[in-house]
Amino acid sequence: MDITEAWNAHIENSIRKKFHGDIFSRFTKAIVRYKLVEPGDRIAVCVSGGKDSFLMAKLFMELMRHHRFPFELRFLNMDPGYSEENRQSIKDNAYLMRIPLETFETQVFEAAFRSEKSPCYLCARMRRGYLYKEARDRGCNKIALAHHYDDVIETLLMGMLYSGQISSMMPKLKSTNFEGMQLIRPLYLVREEDIKRWRDYNSLHFLNCACRFTEACNRDEEARTGSKRLETKRIISELKKDNPYVETNIFNSMHNVSLNTLIGYTDTEGNKHDFLDRFEEPCDG
Repeated sequence: MDITEAWNAHIENSIRKKFHGDIFSRFTKAIVRYKLVEPGDRIAVCVSGGKDSFLMAKLFMELMRHHRFPFELRFLNMDPGYSEENRQSIKDNAYLMRIPLETFETQVFEAAFRSEKSPCYLCARMRRGYLYKEARDRGCNKIALAHHYDDVIETLLMGMLYSGQISSMMPKLKSTNFEGMQLIRPLYLVREEDIKRWRDYNSLHFLNCACRFTEACNRDEEARTGSKRLETKRIISELKKDNPYVETNIFNSMHNVSLNTLIGYTDTEGNKHDFLDRFEEPCDG
């Protein structure tokens, strides 16, 4: 056994033992709770190059060892225009972790950053569209993205603080543009701090962010301090000092919504409703 084989064995063993409860069990719990993987699925596991997506790939490979029904995996890596250094980092990690990546190239970064309006939004939409298309062309019916528990609660809070809306990151979605395709998030219950502990325990090094500025992010993670997400992380961290359950409460709030106490909401058909619509209804008796 050469050094890379031994290293990969250590990585896999850490998932089965040391991090089984904090990571693998939460991964499988999300899959069961939200029905993310079903018999006959062919899932495109999307690996961007960061710690989250590489861990997700290894968790899916471990799941294949225990699966109780047939499903298939394809490991997709979209190159949106990475530097050669970042491109090589992804290849090296895939080789080390024995992940059979299928890489395809796009010009997403170039197109998005030529845009004068919301380049980040455009980049995200283009990346998602390319992933759906490539997955469908490979016969897949689902794409798996590596958003974790902390991404979920941060997104919920960001919507309230910066967009004036209550909108959560769902564990799975039906595609509106690619009929029959779904997006799933199997790390939905996995904490970021546990992902970092797994990374550091195995002495792994990944890209810190998946955008054109990964070079700056890799040199200095604080280069992103101006982002709204990092600002939201800090807010949650401060709240947690007085209330250790604040993260759990934010997450649970998505599961305990009472429409009777909302001023307004939009239903699944896109229709808007106001509490006054119900208020004017005659009472029984």
